[in-house]
Amino acid sequence: MAQLTICSHLPGTFYRKPSPDSPMFVEEGQYVEAGTVIALLEVMKMYSEVVTEVSGRLVRFEVAAESSVEPGDVLAILETE
Repeated sequence: MAQLTICSHLPGTFYRKPSPDSPMFVEEGQYVEAGTVIALLEVMKMYSEVVTEVSGRLVRFEVAAESSVEPGDVLAILETE
């Protein structure tokens, strides 16, 4: 199995939920299909989806919810078959 990193493509704030009262997009250990939204990045009140490019198991998030991130920062680790 290979591990891939999912990196930030923008500077901004990292969110694991679509809204404060909503459940997480995905949980660590969960299997995700390619194209699954796993988080949001917020820049100046505009939101951009963080989407997986391949299917696999989300091993862990590397940043805490509501943390500031920069382009290239590793957001999550995905394990593929």
